Parts: sequence; C-alpha cells; structure tokens
Amino acid sequence: MATSQVVIKGTRRGPSITLGEGDWKAMLADMEERLQQAPSFFRDSQVHVNVGARDVTGDELRWLLSILNQRGVRLATLRTTSEATANEATALGIRLAPPDAVSDMPGVRVPTADVSEGLLVRRTLRSGQVVQHPGHIVVMGDINPGAEVIAGGDVIVWGRVRGKVHAGALGNSGAVVCALDLAPAQLRIGQLIAVSPDDRVGQEADAQRSPEMAFVLDGQIIAEPWEPR
Repeated sequence: MATSQVVIKGTRRGPSITLGEGDWKAMLADMEERLQQAPSFFRDSQVHVNVGARDVTGDELRWLLSILNQRGVRLATLRTTSEATANEATALGIRLAPPDAVSDMPGVRVPTADVSEGLLVRRTLRSGQVVQHPGHIVVMGDINPGAEVIAGGDVIVWGRVRGKVHAGALGNSGAVVCALDLAPAQLRIGQLIAVSPDDRVGQEADAQRSPEMAFVLDGQIIAEPWEPR
C-alpha cells in the first residue's frame, strides 16, 4: 500500500497537517477525506499546515482554504521554505509560521513531538459533555451515556465507559482504549467503529466486569483483558 502524502498529527498548538510532494489535487482530496472521518474533532479548530519546499500557487492555496472552510476549520499558520509560496500566502493574508533557525540549518536534525502532552480529566463526564484533545486523554472518572471523548492518541479511563469514545481521531489506528469497565455506546479507533455488543449497560452486573483494552487487529476492533500496573 502506498504511503499517504498527507500526515496529520496532534501538537501542543493543535492539529498539524503536512502535505508532501505528490499531486496537489490528490493530496487535497486525501486531506478532505481525513477531515470527514473525524468532523467533530476538527470542527472549529485551528490547524497548522506545512508544505515544505513546494512551490504552491495562489489558486492552490485558495483551494486549500476553501476545503478547510467547508469543514469548519481555520488555517492558523502555513509553514513553507519556498519564497514563492510565502509571497503567495502573504498576498492572501495567510499567516506564515516563523522559521526554525536550527532546523533550517543543513545537516541538523531536531527531534519533534508527534503528539501533544496528555490531558488529565479529573471528573466524571455527564450527558452532553464533550472532551477533545490532539494527544492522549486520561479520565479519572466515568464517561456516562451521552458524553463523548475524542483523542488524537490513546484514551485511558479509570472508571466506567458508557458514552462514546474515539481514540486515534487523527487517523492513528494504533491507538488504544483502556477502561476499568468498557461498555461504550460507540467506540472508534482511527477510522473503525464498533458498538458495544452486550446489553448490560446500566445493569448491576456491570460491577462484576473486568478492565479491558480495545485495539485494532486485522482491521477489526477487539477487546482483551487489561491489567493496569
């Protein structure tokens, strides 16, 4: 399978989208599909786009802005090392990301974080409450029916899950969901969706359930016993 030329990651500043050297039309179509897969995660967010040394025309930038606007996403900054692209972006009023003086030096590689710092939620989430974060999320409490947690990374719940959980919302199918009691109304990891197969939600038997970890294996979401340490 060919490697995607569109890379979406969570950062401390918010979602970051890197567009590679492939066909611009194909990459924007790929990006739009990725945005559609997690609409609630990206809606009303600010993204940072990196086009590298690619020369991007004004029309191509307008096309990019149009797709983002249609999805309720605002372009916060554009990172480029191309003077031509920078000039076109400036003419359109696009804010340029400040250059990194060290990383721009030939032969110098600077490690960067793929995922932002984790978010710790010290409370039970009730119906109607939504928590979103580009990195990992840890909930010290329950996720009640009607509540939702959306994470770019893993979701760890030190409690009961009865609402909706989406891990790997930026397209990471390697994310996991762990909980002391896992029976969500809906569970998503990356692009995959699963609904709790049992009907024990809200029953006293729930107290007898064991901790579980959900992850993707062979294109399916499965759950296995989890032994927190």
